[in-house]
Amino acid sequence: MTDEALILQAKDAMKNAYAPYSGFRVGAALLAKDGAVFKGCNVENASYGATNCAERTAVFKAVSEGHREFEKIAIVASSGDYASPCGICRQVLAEFMPEGKVLLYSEEKGMVTYTVRELLPMGFRKEDIR
Repeated sequence: MTDEALILQAKDAMKNAYAPYSGFRVGAALLAKDGAVFKGCNVENASYGATNCAERTAVFKAVSEGHREFEKIAIVASSGDYASPCGICRQVLAEFMPEGKVLLYSEEKGMVTYTVRELLPMGFRKEDIR
């Protein structure tokens, strides 16, 4: 799947975001190594700590359906700026796609691409648990 097609999937996912408190809607589209795409959106909660980011929603949907290896994820936000993954999302991405690409898209600025390792250079890994 092309980067542009994955961004379109993320934009579609953003339509379902539940963001009544911040108004900051985010969509993500995750490409599995077998070609399957999993979409996610942010889901806010009055208890802010119970909020779930779009990236984790996509990853958790994929994992719950038996997928464990991913190539890239596209992330878009309603703000008009880039929405870089939060620290928790970076750690989750590092678990399942340490060599993966993260595509951030803004209508105003276009697309930028990072690797998960660039976003979380010293992430906690399976090897660190002993």
